[in-house]
Amino acid sequence: MSETIRIGTARGARFIVPLHFFAMVAALAAILFGAEPVQAQSNSTTDAAQRHAQHLRHGINLSEWFAQVYDQKGYTKEHFEAWTTAQDITLIKAMGFDHVRLSVNPQPMFRRGQADRIPADYLGYLDAALKMILDQGLGVIVDIHPDSDFKQKLVAEDSFVEQFADYWRALARHYSSTNPELVSFEILNEPEFHDRYRWQGVQAKLAVAIREGAPQHTIIVAGAYWSSENELLFFDPLRDPNIIYNFHFYDPHIFTHQGANWSTNYVHYLKELPYPSTPENVQAAAALIPDAVNRLAAIHYGLDRWNAARIDGEIGQVTAWAKRWNVPVTCNEFGVYRKAANPQDRAAWISDVRTTLEKYGMGWTMWDYSGGFGVVTKQEGHPAIPDAVTVKALGMKMPPSAP
Repeated sequence: MSETIRIGTARGARFIVPLHFFAMVAALAAILFGAEPVQAQSNSTTDAAQRHAQHLRHGINLSEWFAQVYDQKGYTKEHFEAWTTAQDITLIKAMGFDHVRLSVNPQPMFRRGQADRIPADYLGYLDAALKMILDQGLGVIVDIHPDSDFKQKLVAEDSFVEQFADYWRALARHYSSTNPELVSFEILNEPEFHDRYRWQGVQAKLAVAIREGAPQHTIIVAGAYWSSENELLFFDPLRDPNIIYNFHFYDPHIFTHQGANWSTNYVHYLKELPYPSTPENVQAAAALIPDAVNRLAAIHYGLDRWNAARIDGEIGQVTAWAKRWNVPVTCNEFGVYRKAANPQDRAAWISDVRTTLEKYGMGWTMWDYSGGFGVVTKQEGHPAIPDAVTVKALGMKMPPSAP
């Protein structure tokens, strides 16, 4: 016997209607109005996104080249040609990385009111960088990586969102002739939207603009606030099926950013905060923080007993989300600031995160190549030197010529 449902009317009459009638109506509506049933949407990952994800297994971020150059005058021909060289790209390939994430600040080439007119000379520098990377057979994520002021305009101004869409459409069209198996477009690094619903709409609009410019290329998206894993869990996948979802992982922040002077203020006091953490082993580092309230954060880090199992529990939630929606997920940033962390503890955290991601079949891109979180050390005018401890933690290999 088929299931039924009773329907009432204002006059009190009752009708018995088979449930399959409603399914027929929903299907008809989908045909007439272009809507997709939720279940079909959640199971529609294209082969293109899955194939592209296979080129993003073990990567490294290229920072401070086309972004994070805090003096605008630093965005010069001399800087672009000297900061990351063909020798660096060869070294990245030799260590076993299969892709890079190229941070690109749009601001030096963003003309307000005509954002789709990207300066040709600037594009030329970017073209040369992509060619140098692709010539080594590496994949490249073009990661739009502006400063906070730019992102706050996206939060507040609809007209600025429209201009950013113009910019993205033009940039995607410019690179639409590149190999879609190797080049992908990341909409925005670490959005700063407290309003998750607004970011859903903004990101969907930007994805459409990219797709208009580059019909075949994979798009990489993230959750609303700092690309964190909990924001990704809130996210409903976009209708475009050729998308990879990404999150950043720096938990616990007090450990990964110890010694940093741009982060939460009290972490600049810290050094050699241990990992894994216990209530006992954090005491010496916690004592370095002068005020009791912030010192308690270090004590809590010990009480939370951060270790491989805790990291597995955090990343496992993202895995469950990805399985629910049947979409590929990558971790495009993770790492530990080098300045104040014990090298072995830093390596232990990196190894635990990396192996957990690989356990769940997720690709990763470590932050970063030669900056404050780097896998190499590099001084101007001298070749980069890989750090053997970090290379090992990442499961990569030291090049034969490395010191």
